[in-house]
Amino acid sequence: MSGFAVRPEPVQVPGLVHMHTGKVRDLYRNAAGELVMVASDRTSVFDWVLPTEIPDKGRILTRLSLWWFDQFADLIPHHVISTDVPEGAPDDWFGRTMVCRPLRMVPVECVARGYLAGSGLAEYEEHGTAGGVALPDGLVSGSELPDPIFTPATKAAVGEHDENITYADAASMVGGDTASLLRRTTLAVYSRGRDIARDCGILLADTKFEFGFDGEQLVLADEVLTPDCSRLWPAEQWAPGKPQPSFDKQFIRDWLTSPAVGWDRGGELAPPPLPTRIVEQSRARYVEAYERLTGTVWS
Repeated sequence: MSGFAVRPEPVQVPGLVHMHTGKVRDLYRNAAGELVMVASDRTSVFDWVLPTEIPDKGRILTRLSLWWFDQFADLIPHHVISTDVPEGAPDDWFGRTMVCRPLRMVPVECVARGYLAGSGLAEYEEHGTAGGVALPDGLVSGSELPDPIFTPATKAAVGEHDENITYADAASMVGGDTASLLRRTTLAVYSRGRDIARDCGILLADTKFEFGFDGEQLVLADEVLTPDCSRLWPAEQWAPGKPQPSFDKQFIRDWLTSPAVGWDRGGELAPPPLPTRIVEQSRARYVEAYERLTGTVWS
């Protein structure tokens, strides 16, 4: 069992129709048919949305995504029209809001991996592959792959697991031409992001992108290369063969599954609230990732 530990009530704003409450973002449609995405401070791990929020998280994710969209502008267009806050919305929406053009979304999570971790590591240890892609012998947790690989997954609803699929599975879902385009674009954007992050002292281990079509044009959507959709490791502490320190949610996962907490990730009980020190340390990791990548001080 999983889902929301405490399900939030959607904010009602005149002129906006609430469409969906996700793990982190709330989605609305305005009178012009545009999508209004609002990033909350919610955090999800192990398919649970936790009862404790991380202050400023939604603003950090939004600002970092906007920064990354600019870095990729010559590779692929993005879905953001503006960051204007709709009239009548709460003050808390400032800095969290992206007004986006509606797209025909591709029903595939486009995952790129440059290092071995997570479900890719688990598959490799069992089959010698990740996402069905054969990898060399002798790799360990945290190893850099010879070349980045595309390992798609199916999108899951809140409380359900994304499911890794092969490239052939993705092609059967969206067609061969579209699958090829997704793979090329995913690896191009990942490679650009990896190089930028590395220059900032961060290793981009893996990430997932979401794409949609505006007519025949492929468009980059949702969030991009944030600590919520990526594994980000401090380069100076990288040491293959063991779990890596990270700027992402692994810090919270490790606390929840530690013997001191004793929460059963496979059970039916919701995760416990996060203590103040874990909240503060988590926020500090998000801020540090933002500041390292953008070269600006968070304020």
